[in-house]
Amino acid sequence: MSADERILKLGLPKGSLEKPTFDLFKKAGYDIQGASRSYRPQIDDSELRARLLRAQEIGRYVHQGFLDCGITGKDWVAENEADVEVLCDLPYSRATSNPTRWVLVVPEDSPIKDVKDLQGKLIATEALNLTRNFLKEHGVEAKLEFSWGATEVKVPDLVDAIVDITETGSSLRANKLRIVATLMESFPQFVANRKAAADPWKRAKMERIVLLLKAALEARDKVGLKMNVPEKQLQSVLDTLPSLRLPTVNHLSQDGWLAIETILEEKVVREIIPDLKAAGAEGIIEYPLNKVVY
Repeated sequence: MSADERILKLGLPKGSLEKPTFDLFKKAGYDIQGASRSYRPQIDDSELRARLLRAQEIGRYVHQGFLDCGITGKDWVAENEADVEVLCDLPYSRATSNPTRWVLVVPEDSPIKDVKDLQGKLIATEALNLTRNFLKEHGVEAKLEFSWGATEVKVPDLVDAIVDITETGSSLRANKLRIVATLMESFPQFVANRKAAADPWKRAKMERIVLLLKAALEARDKVGLKMNVPEKQLQSVLDTLPSLRLPTVNHLSQDGWLAIETILEEKVVREIIPDLKAAGAEGIIEYPLNKVVY
């Protein structure tokens, strides 16, 4: 394959997932510029051609071959019935590290208590296929209406129920809505066109990107910690340390002293540093991590 042919067409989600996706790529080592002004942002990798598209469309465009690969939600792959290869799940979302959920929702005072109560009712949703398949699984026939947005405000005046996406549920509670059932939990996925995934160069390029993205996610909420310890205090310090892996221990140039380095959850740092100091550690340094590869 010539240098001119070594191009991977990558779809990135525009909208609520845009910023967390760009932040993840930054942690993985890819700098993306110009997204605020163009649907063709620039990446500091000459072998990548990015397209900024709605997550709802990316799975379909990957399936059709317009894109070699892309990041989109598991939900939108299912909704579009896109025949793509999933290279990995990427557990991040727009506000938290929790998955988003497609939920069946009614007003708090609605008589609807169960999916079966939706027989013959009207439901508004953006995810028609997900909803249709869910109702079919439960043997319920209901009328579906596509929603172009602001779905939460349509009950109870316009429809009997809605199927909408939520991450924290706070907006639903604020609008006095009640969840009847969860249709699907969804994280973003790195998906590939099957023909592109069968191409050796494109496959290798995609797998390198996936490895770095997963490494960036693995480093999330973790920090590195290193310190110097008198050799006689080593076991006391190790007993205090909740390491994710066995810590690295090296001898210093000064006899009787050791250097320890490890990785741990950031949230325990404020608890553990005073304990490490009390156990005999000195010169304790905490540092951020961009990627962790196991």
